[in-house]
Amino acid sequence: MEIEKLKGIIEAILFTMGDSVELEKIAAAIEHDEDTTRRIIHNMMDCYEEENRGVRIIELDNSFQMCTKKEDYEYLIRIAKQPKRYALTDVLLETLSIIAYKQPVTKLEIEKIRGVKSDHAVNKLVEYGLAEEAGRLEAPGRPLLFKTTEEFLRRFGVQSLDELPSLNEEQIEHFKEEAEDEVQLKLDI
Repeated sequence: MEIEKLKGIIEAILFTMGDSVELEKIAAAIEHDEDTTRRIIHNMMDCYEEENRGVRIIELDNSFQMCTKKEDYEYLIRIAKQPKRYALTDVLLETLSIIAYKQPVTKLEIEKIRGVKSDHAVNKLVEYGLAEEAGRLEAPGRPLLFKTTEEFLRRFGVQSLDELPSLNEEQIEHFKEEAEDEVQLKLDI
């Protein structure tokens, strides 16, 4: 196998693993002896330095690891400080709407409405700052209650929950019929 192909394989291994990888494992993966493997990796290390790349390969007690050059940390920090953009999937929007209209609400109540486990969805909404814990229900097990946050109001452009659209009785009946039809279809299968 040509040397450039081996370098690519080693680079892929170190990048993917993230942590340090023992020389013997790298050598076994590329099917070469440890001395040859070490020479290839040291050649890669020199090339990275000469080309002033943003990453480098370091040697740690007979292991190798790919990492960022410390001179570039300030740029990484700038990116890390930027707020993350997140996507609200249909599942998250459905769960968020239940919390918004039924708050304060427990996960069990959300799951009864949705018909499926909702731990992940509720946890994501809390992580995104759109929902938060609102105390505990005075019931056996004292389950957590959830409500929407000020961030929820900001993101959806409303000043209060009173501004959320309300459903008329005709829409509610239509939704009930759809749900009953869906349940019946599942029972017939």
